[in-house]
Order: sequence, then structure tokens, then C-alpha cells
Amino acid sequence: MRPARALIDLQALRDNYQFARELAGARALAVIKADAYGHGAVQCAQTLADSADGFAVACIEEALALREAGLQAPILLLEGFFEASELPLIIEHRLWCVVHSLWQVDVIEQAVLQGPLTVWLKMDSGMHRVGVSPAEYAQAYQRLLATGKVAKVVLMSHFSSADELDNPRSLEQVAQFTQATEGLQAETSLRNSPAVLGWPQVKSDWVRPGIMLYGATPFEHAQANADALKAVMILESRVISVRELPAGEPIGYGQHFVTERPMRVGVVAMGYADGYPRHAPTGTPVVVAGKRSQLLGRVSMDMLCIDLTDVPEATVGSLVELWGRQVLASEVATWANTIPYQLFCNLKRVPLVYSE
Repeated sequence: MRPARALIDLQALRDNYQFARELAGARALAVIKADAYGHGAVQCAQTLADSADGFAVACIEEALALREAGLQAPILLLEGFFEASELPLIIEHRLWCVVHSLWQVDVIEQAVLQGPLTVWLKMDSGMHRVGVSPAEYAQAYQRLLATGKVAKVVLMSHFSSADELDNPRSLEQVAQFTQATEGLQAETSLRNSPAVLGWPQVKSDWVRPGIMLYGATPFEHAQANADALKAVMILESRVISVRELPAGEPIGYGQHFVTERPMRVGVVAMGYADGYPRHAPTGTPVVVAGKRSQLLGRVSMDMLCIDLTDVPEATVGSLVELWGRQVLASEVATWANTIPYQLFCNLKRVPLVYSE
């Protein structure tokens, strides 16, 4: 059996969720969209079922998969509904729904519903992706309540730059949100993972931890709270071939790396078809046989090469950690010019192995 696999530490997931709640001093929706950032949405939701205040997913398909698995906690649809035909399912399955556009308010006003909705009304306070404009926000809030079809409205927005702790944009967005919601009596939700970790001055009745649940930092630089997170995923495989090469030999496609000295090179069963980033360059760290080493040459579809020259004990069958506890996903992401979110979400083909 091919040795590539991702070990998922469910206790680390629980610990990170509790850490988020404690830091925020608020209720927390565990964000498990995109198959829990590649960690397995059903398994992660079941792990948090007894402790989470609720879950957040992107769309109704993701929510229904959780309901079919028996999850009864509140589930928020972060993108809301895409067409009116989803509203009966939202009611039937007791889902909470983001409303981010006035056309959605129009649809709710016109709909015949068999029960009340719980709406999270999203404001565009400066992200400029989706959200009702600040000028139209209070009116949208009043329109929703006036329908008689909405039992509760939560006021929400989303930060564009909370991962930049010296960027004033987040506080500008808070000011915009505060001004536009003045006089509206409702709970609020502003803080995502970087805001939970690094913006304690931002008030929020509900928080939405995502990447921090999985133990990865949203920041480019060290940050005390982020450094306390526990990695949930360890991506690992094994050496399947070892060869001794003299100086001057190219390794891998395109001859991007040429040995400058006699080298011992290991081939690992891991490639971009598994989700390992193809553009990770020579020098990207790995740990083999418990020692730190590096990637050599281009990543192939199913294999990659690593340096075993200074790890003489490594041989065929030696364990290789691609990211996890000894090599953080954020470190690999930096080398590959990407972010941990994408590393996790791109994972495929590799079996997920769960443990406590």
C-alpha cells in the first residue's frame, strides 16, 4: 500500500477550538467549509459536536452532508442561498443563512416559508467581495424583520487584512461597521481566525475560527497566540528509493537542480497529485528519519526527491514528514509562495487517518 497519508489529531482540533473560545470570550462557529480545510468535515464536526456552539460551511451541499451524518448543531451557510429553491431546505434542516445581497432580501420577502429563518446579515465594511453596503444595511435589517419570516438577525462583516497586525484597515472596518449598525439591537460577528488571535480589542458576540482550528497560523510572522496552536494534520510518506549520485548530475524534470557534490538522494511517495505544491523549490524543508533535510528539484505528480546526504541512517522505508509538527505547514507555504489554507484544501488522494 502506498505510504502517503495524512494523520489527523482530533484532540489537537478540540484543543484549538477551546483555545479560540477562551481567547475570544465569545461563542464560536467552527468553520469546516471545504471539507474542513481538507481535514474531513464530517469527522471534524463529530469530534466537536459536544463542545462547538455551531458550525459554518460555504453552501447547502456541505451543510446537508453534516445533517445526513447526524449532526444536530446550528450550521451557518457562509455564502447564503444561491436561488429561492434552497429556502425550503434551509427551513427543513434548521440551517442559519448569511444574507449578503439585497436580491436575497427580495427573495425572502416574496417567499412562502413553512418556518422562520435565522439570518446573518453581512455588511461590506471594506472587503468589497460580498455584503450589503453600509448605506443600505440598516434598511436591509429592517426589511428582514418586517417580513415576519425572520426570527433572528445577527450582524456580521469580514475583515480583509486582519492577518496584518500593523495594518489599520481592520480598525477602519470596525469603525464603519459600528457607525452603520448604530441603534440596531442584535448580536454581532466580526472576528475570524486572525482577529481572534491578534485583535482582542474588537468586540464580537460570535467568532468564526477557521485556519486556527487546524493549528496553522494566518500570520507571516511569529505571533504568541498563533504559536500556541497545535498542528492537527501531519502529512507524511516514506522513502521508496535511494541512489548515490556524483557531482554534476541533474535531478528531476527540467534539470532544475544539479548536484554540486556527491549526494545521496531519496525518492518519496508524494507529489502534486496528492496536493503537495508543485512549485515548492529546492530547499523546502522536510524531516526524514527524524532529521531536518530539504527538497531537491521539481516536484513530480507522484514523487519528489529529498537530500539524504547528511542523514546516513535514512534508507528505503524511512519516514518523511512533509508538514505537521516538525515542519509547519506555514513554513512549507512560505517556500512555495502560497498559504497554509491552500496546502490543506488542495490535499487529495492521500488517505486521512484519524487518532485521538
